[in-house]
Amino acid sequence: MPVRSAIMTVMTRAAEKAGRALRRDFGEVEQLQVSMKGPADFVSQADRKSEKLLHEELSRARPGYGFVGEEGTDEKGDGEHRWIVDPLDGTTNFLHGIPHWAVSIALQKGGEIVAGVVYDPVKDEMFWGEKGMGAYLNATRLRVSRRSELHTALLATGIPFKGSKYWESFLKELQSVMLKIAGVRRMGTASLDLAYVAAGRYDGYWERGIHPWDVAAGLLLVKEAGGFAASMDKGGDPVYGRSIITTNAALHASLRELLGTG
Repeated sequence: MPVRSAIMTVMTRAAEKAGRALRRDFGEVEQLQVSMKGPADFVSQADRKSEKLLHEELSRARPGYGFVGEEGTDEKGDGEHRWIVDPLDGTTNFLHGIPHWAVSIALQKGGEIVAGVVYDPVKDEMFWGEKGMGAYLNATRLRVSRRSELHTALLATGIPFKGSKYWESFLKELQSVMLKIAGVRRMGTASLDLAYVAAGRYDGYWERGIHPWDVAAGLLLVKEAGGFAASMDKGGDPVYGRSIITTNAALHASLRELLGTG
């Protein structure tokens, strides 16, 4: 059984604590007070409570670290370390009673993501990893898939909301991809899409219009599981560049070419 470092223990315990609270709210999803903060982008009491809890837990364990969360918390901290947190990734699923959502925590050190946790409380699946130490699902080592032919590949993606500047490019990408691969899934939780690539459940994932808290932890998992992760835009940063493509070594070049990002 892999031994978790002190920092990973902090991250997984915080994710589990937030997950327990979210499960309780998920059981009463119809009672949640919901407000709108943008097109197809809902925020609930559960989001805000989860971010507050994670901020308290992580700050207590590492008081000098910075913190940025989806719900607006943004603290610089020591300028060297920063938590990048999505307290409830898959909010729309959550609010509709769909049991596919997660807590995502990444640790950035000196501009590089060095640790990541993606926790699915409904299935009790803890995806975790550290730079140079591998990626795991609970106690099982993760490896990306070994598929080498596009026609056998199952890919995940995200669909931009109507009116997004990414809408037209997405439709072209989807048409190109669907003609060549086994299937496409849109599950609505980017952090789990990436965790599933790391676990070999998906052969790849691409999306535009994403944010650092959506992908930071999952990107670390993919890389530590032997996969490739890059921006879809030439010279872009996969964490901060608003677009991402991930897959295994065998499919990376052909998928980029298929999506027109080669």
